[in-house]
Amino acid sequence: MNKQTHSISPALETQMANAIRALSMDAVQMANSGHPGMPMGMADVATVLFNRFVNVDPATPQWPDRDRFVLSAGHGSMLLYSLHHLLGYEDMDIEQLRSFRQLGSRTAGHPEYGHALGIETTTGPLGQGIATAVGMALGEKILRARHGEDVVDHWTYVIAGDGCLMEGISHEAIDLAGHQKLGKLIVLWDDNEITIDGATNLSTSMDQKARFKAAGWHVASVDGHDHTAIAEAIEAARQGDRPALIACKTIIGYGAPNKQGTAATHGAPLGDAEITAAREALGWPHAPFVVPDDLRAAWKSVATRGAAARKAWQARLDQSDTAGEFLAGQKGPNIAGLHRAINDHKAHISRDAPSVATRKASEMALEAVTAACPSMLGGSADLTGSNNTRTKAMQPVTADDASGSYMHYGIREHGMAAAMNGLALHGGFVPYGGTFLAFADYSRPAIRLGALMGVRSIHVMTHDSIGLGEDGPTHQPVEHLASLRAIPNLNVFRPADAVETAEAWELAVTSEKTPSVLCLSRQNLPTVRTAHSDENLTGKGAYLLRAPERRHVTLIATGSEVALALEAAELLKESRIEAAVVSAPCFELFARQDESYRQEVLGKAPRIGIEAAVADGWHRWLGHWSSFIGMEGFGASAPANQLYEYFSITPQKVVATAKTLISA
Repeated sequence: MNKQTHSISPALETQMANAIRALSMDAVQMANSGHPGMPMGMADVATVLFNRFVNVDPATPQWPDRDRFVLSAGHGSMLLYSLHHLLGYEDMDIEQLRSFRQLGSRTAGHPEYGHALGIETTTGPLGQGIATAVGMALGEKILRARHGEDVVDHWTYVIAGDGCLMEGISHEAIDLAGHQKLGKLIVLWDDNEITIDGATNLSTSMDQKARFKAAGWHVASVDGHDHTAIAEAIEAARQGDRPALIACKTIIGYGAPNKQGTAATHGAPLGDAEITAAREALGWPHAPFVVPDDLRAAWKSVATRGAAARKAWQARLDQSDTAGEFLAGQKGPNIAGLHRAINDHKAHISRDAPSVATRKASEMALEAVTAACPSMLGGSADLTGSNNTRTKAMQPVTADDASGSYMHYGIREHGMAAAMNGLALHGGFVPYGGTFLAFADYSRPAIRLGALMGVRSIHVMTHDSIGLGEDGPTHQPVEHLASLRAIPNLNVFRPADAVETAEAWELAVTSEKTPSVLCLSRQNLPTVRTAHSDENLTGKGAYLLRAPERRHVTLIATGSEVALALEAAELLKESRIEAAVVSAPCFELFARQDESYRQEVLGKAPRIGIEAAVADGWHRWLGHWSSFIGMEGFGASAPANQLYEYFSITPQKVVATAKTLISA
């Protein structure tokens, strides 16, 4: 671990920081919106970090062994945009800074992954940046253990604010990072003692440094405006095997002589008069958005150093015995190989027709998936035996041996989901993690952020209905399917049997830009797809499972209720009523099919939706001549079969409802 050196004078480095301050206050002022305080307060820390330590190559922003920088305090986005402009990212010219927070610009109010080169993750919801960064640092450690330091050896740096550390997810994240000894993770805390409402002592007395120490972190404190002290603290943090917190005592809005140190600089433009005063106080005589050539050259030298580091890494990679395996992991799953493995597995399932819970079917499918895709990284929030997320060959990732492929995330659903986003963003992994569907609410903010970013994170949610039985309404999800289906760019699967479960896994693993939720049963379900098909029918979202020549009614069901619908169809046939049965494992994929296919599946007969959940979201598929059989409130504690009877989710109820609809 070589000590970093730099040759820039202290005076020039100070002006490099002032360039960030000036660009930030000018952009916020032009937009008449934004947060100048944090970028101005943390400009010194960011400048020292990038000038002396960070290795990135703006010309090759996706270089796998680059250092990662996460601005967890995403409201200070102009700090990041200023850095990227000064470093020379090709898509961050001065016009982008002038267009800060405007429609169509790359400079959104909070950093958004994919909107501009070099943005490692979307941030803004406080605390999630730290937790996502934990996933990135975890990814680095795992790949380093597998491929060696010549191939993987980079740092994850985070700038976080007081709000990030107040959020509950920060506890989950720092506990996990400390336990795993993520020694290449450094968090730089903007310790300015200011929040929107005012001083932090209005709402907290937490000794944050003691909290991090208790979680096993290296902890240091510095004057956040003393460049030498900042550099020494970062260098010290880079030694040893523990993650590090550096508490940087800063003045929010540093350089604005009348407003610095107050909440007034947090989330509003400084105003023309204060900006003029700040220019004088900082010794910055330049016009808005003007940066002198000598400062641009100094910042360009950071990019030049990064480019040299990338070339040296490429030379090492070319000589590595694991280069092929490493690059294959970066590329992503072998889709053709996965399809063959899933297809063989489906044929076996259809032939044997087992009656198993879909959580068990998921475990069976995972044996095929993980064998075909070595980049799978599994895990669970302390529910491995219930979620069935660990395959026979998987070994746990531990602090002392990170070469495994299974994470024990502990009882940290939010932290797990955010870390999975970080692993997916880092590259080299297809992460999945399990919990109960009722606890999706704990994971929801990170699931939403993953959907917003378009990352491949797979959430295994078992115990998906009242069918879990005696644990009762605290654990019985009734509204969760609807709430998850409401999130854009999220595929929510509720498979009916082991065949659909295998198909759902194939779709989840191959959906590169869409996260997935697999909602799986606790109770055993019969195999309803006993005739093998090479086609992934779950990929249609919904399809005809029972298609009579003439239909009098269409029964649409998901998950455990598909078998119930098939039983009802047989009962209706006794009354000379022909019922088509539609299995609808994924509403989102069905919505993407063309109108003619959807009409073919749904038909023109009256429709009945059947799902042991609330009706929200169903009416799009049911239309006016329809009825819904499901839940209208919370569940209860009792054996599953009694609950289905009690809540009238039965074949007999379907039959009676169908007869009423037809006769209407």
